Amino acid sequence: MKSALRWVVTIPFLVTFGLVLLVFDLAGRAALAFSLTAFEYVMAGLQRALVAVFQLFGTRITVHRSPHVRPRTGYVIISNHQSMLDIALIGGYLFTNLPKYVAKAELGRRIPAVSLNLKRGGHALIDRADAMQALAAIRDFGKRVQDRNRSAVIFPEGSRSRDGTLQPFKRSGARVLLEAADRLPVVPVAIQGSWRLNRMWPYMPGARVEMWIGDPIPRTPGDGAERLRQAQEWIRARIEGG
Repeated sequence: MKSALRWVVTIPFLVTFGLVLLVFDLAGRAALAFSLTAFEYVMAGLQRALVAVFQLFGTRITVHRSPHVRPRTGYVIISNHQSMLDIALIGGYLFTNLPKYVAKAELGRRIPAVSLNLKRGGHALIDRADAMQALAAIRDFGKRVQDRNRSAVIFPEGSRSRDGTLQPFKRSGARVLLEAADRLPVVPVAIQGSWRLNRMWPYMPGARVEMWIGDPIPRTPGDGAERLRQAQEWIRARIEGG
C-alpha cells in the first residue's frame, strides 16, 4: 500500500516542484532588471516555496530554532548535508539575512531558478577537483558576504550523507570562510532525515525531517579552527542524540 501511494504522489509532486522552479526562474530574471536585493528576495521566496511543496506532499518538518538568531544579521552557518532540501530548509527557516551558499559548480548549470540563483546571487561556485580555485572562491565569497552583512552557508562534509550518518568534515574550505568572514558569528545547524528525500522517483510522502538551529557563537581574532570544531561537535551531538 505504501509503495503504491508513493507512485501515486510522485507525478503531481514532480510537476508542482518543476512549476515552482520555472515560475521563480522567470521572476528572478525579471527582478535582476531592478536590483540584486530584489533578486535576493525573490530567491528567498523560492526557498520557502520549495519547503512548502515538500510539506504539501507529506514531508513532516520539525524545526528547533534558537531565539538568539536574529533577523537582518549576518552569520557564518555551518551545517551537515543530507539532500538538496537542506538549502531550502536553511533559507526558509533561518530568517537571518538572505543566506548565500558555497556550492559545487555543477549546480550552477541546467536547474531552473536554482542555477540562476547560484550564478547571479553572489554565491560561491567551486570546482571540487581544483583546490586552489575552490579556496580562492571561498575566500572572496567570505569577504563579500561580510561586507554586505549577509549570511554565508557552508556544508563542510562536501557531499551528501546517504544514510544520515555525519561524515568527516573537510576542514580547509570552512576554515578559509571563517577567516575571511572573521566578524560574523557562527551558527551551527543540524539536519536529520532529509537524506530520505534524495530519491524523488518515487517520492516518499510522510518522511520526517528535523532541523536544529543553534545559538550564535561569538568570534574572536584567529578563532576559525576552534569555532569549526565547536560547530562540528554540536552538530554531531544533535545527529547522534536526536
